[in-house]
Amino acid sequence: MAKAESSFKQPRWSLQGMSALVTGGTRGIGNATVEELAGLGARVHTCSRNEAELSKCLKEWEAKGFVVTGSVCDVTSRAQREKLIEQVGSLFNGNLNIFVNNVGKYMWKATTEFSAEEFSELLNINFESAYHLCQLAHPLLKVSGAGSIIFISSVAGLVHIGHTGSIYSSAKAAINQLTKNLACEWAKDNIRTNCITPWVIRTSLVENVMFSVIPMAH
Repeated sequence: MAKAESSFKQPRWSLQGMSALVTGGTRGIGNATVEELAGLGARVHTCSRNEAELSKCLKEWEAKGFVVTGSVCDVTSRAQREKLIEQVGSLFNGNLNIFVNNVGKYMWKATTEFSAEEFSELLNINFESAYHLCQLAHPLLKVSGAGSIIFISSVAGLVHIGHTGSIYSSAKAAINQLTKNLACEWAKDNIRTNCITPWVIRTSLVENVMFSVIPMAH
């Protein structure tokens, strides 16, 4: 087995002995996050709706020497979210140090063209799932004595960006505010809460649409 390594040649810190959950860890930002946390020594669990894709990633991570486990989970399902946190609690002996809420989906349409079903779907994926998973993970994060929640939001939650859609942007703005609320409310439980709001990243989520309409600097 290869030795696990961080992308930093001389990391300034270690996550040895830490446990982490990253939702949607088989692609894009989630995949990079899994590899960085594992490379710094954390034990990582991730999830994906796609079993074949998850199995492929787990094999690749094992070959790199990373300690990563995974489970199939559709975070739009309340029951599957509950099952995921039960699995994480069992794997990590009832505690969790790091929780990265990464799953997201966008759909671009004019505001007047969104259906009620699309509205519910996008809010579920981008906001409700993260909210509920935090509720479920709170006891595990509290028990760890040093919990950390990281939301992967978007600059679209701060300013208008064309081709992200008003529902996605509104959901990300809600995530930004939830970060502030939890940071204050759960500080007494030694749980830190932060939010990352990246600009457009070339991932499978957006590359087929965004990069055909937005010129990128080289």
